[in-house]
Amino acid sequence: MLDDALPMDEPGGPGVPAAGSVLYLDGVTVSFDGFRALNDLSLVIAPGELRTIIGPNGAGKTTMMDVITGKTRPDAGDVLFDQRIDLTRLDESAIANLGIGRKFQKPTVFEYLTVFENLELALKTDRGTFATLFFRLGAGQKDRIGAVMARVGLADKAGQLAGALSHGQKQWLEIGMLLMQDQRLLLLDEPVAGMTDAETEATAQLILDLARDRSRSLVVVEHDMDFVRNLGAKVTVLHEGSVLAEGSLDAVQNNPKVVEVYLGR
Repeated sequence: MLDDALPMDEPGGPGVPAAGSVLYLDGVTVSFDGFRALNDLSLVIAPGELRTIIGPNGAGKTTMMDVITGKTRPDAGDVLFDQRIDLTRLDESAIANLGIGRKFQKPTVFEYLTVFENLELALKTDRGTFATLFFRLGAGQKDRIGAVMARVGLADKAGQLAGALSHGQKQWLEIGMLLMQDQRLLLLDEPVAGMTDAETEATAQLILDLARDRSRSLVVVEHDMDFVRNLGAKVTVLHEGSVLAEGSLDAVQNNPKVVEVYLGR
């Protein structure tokens, strides 16, 4: 519950994140039957930052997102949101309510509802039984849904069933659903997997547009190096559950260790 989201006891002491971080992981370790999926992982994301995460299969990318969103509890380490909230003490729903949203590789939309209805369901409103029974969409909320549909390129699809959308359009709809929830940190897992070249380019532009307003941080896990290059963001390379390298894409592509374990394979 949110009451468990207590601040750190000793601000400025050991293990406290750099000032201004929206997400701070330090010494995070996760083991499954003796296998270390994360191994002393440390990562800092600043407010308004766009970060891309790359790495070979099994590098720990999915486990890292599972830890951040409360799906997996770490064996050791600190996971802090907004410098002070200990995410390891919260469940998945409480973490989502804090403003952390995750888009999975496979789109999770309501295929038998329209695009508009999917976004309406994603509105941040009172979900109690009484409130739900008597809920009526206001003019401001309708305008907001319209603005989000336009932002994700689905303005002309409002009445179309989500199941009839292309794969790329479903990805955009899911991103739109996260935007409806006013999330401050978006975790996007391989957002262009299975997309056409045109959809991939449009998705890069969408993510860059979202990053420009600086109201949220975005962490993008991706394998498509052309897409990563188009984002032009700082790159973190994971390998065997740890950070292997960080920097620009050119810098990490020329890092001998990265070439050996990932890009050179």
